Amino acid sequence: MTPTISLDNVSMVFGSGTDAVKALEDIDLAVQPGEFVSLIGPSGCGKSTMLRVIGDLISPTEGIPHVNGKSPHQARLDRDYGMVFQSATLLDWRTVLENVALPLEIMGVDRPERDATGRRMLDLVQLDGFANHYPWQLSGGMQQRVSIARALSFQPSILLMDEPFGALDEMTRERMQMELLRIWEETETTVLFVTHSIAEAVFLSTRVIVMSPRPGRIVDHIDIDLPQPRGFDTREHQRFFELITVVREALRAIENESP
Repeated sequence: MTPTISLDNVSMVFGSGTDAVKALEDIDLAVQPGEFVSLIGPSGCGKSTMLRVIGDLISPTEGIPHVNGKSPHQARLDRDYGMVFQSATLLDWRTVLENVALPLEIMGVDRPERDATGRRMLDLVQLDGFANHYPWQLSGGMQQRVSIARALSFQPSILLMDEPFGALDEMTRERMQMELLRIWEETETTVLFVTHSIAEAVFLSTRVIVMSPRPGRIVDHIDIDLPQPRGFDTREHQRFFELITVVREALRAIENESP
């Protein structure tokens, strides 16, 4: 099976000379279609940098990234992925529906079609009654749902998510995790998800990638064998707590190895 995302010996250095900072070192990664993979590691280990390489926001110093068998640049032109960041980055002067439909407007889709698609996406994230509201009228969790709907509006096969729930309170975060799993199951999208939360990574993922301190290297792949579909009771399973311990011990091991 051809990986949806593959990184072959990817390294990333910012700056040059004495000011050079090596963010990633010799990254090899393959994400298969339909996987939900989370990246976890210490702050500054290059998780977001890796996401930006895949999303064609930056080019690696060394190595070869592929997205759907093509370069990240071509994948971006082909609209193979949507991106969701920690901040919803919505336009306050546009309605919720207009924000969701913005990618389609940029693509030149006519108004009736993009409005219809936008409404379907709002229904998918259970915000169908808020199409004519403005972002400032929504809670933080609702704004993130709008952001996810926008990222899905052009039906990408991949979602790249950079700590999308990091700024939310715990209860809202748990609800958003459930919403994301429901959307992932319905759309069969491949998800690459950056988080600092061990519990979040275990709850959401089919696999967790553990990274070392800078320069970021992949030091462990942990399969998450919790049953699907997952629900609030998943957090009470003994296996959930066991897997949290496995991920935590992997992170402790790399901390103990650090100079």
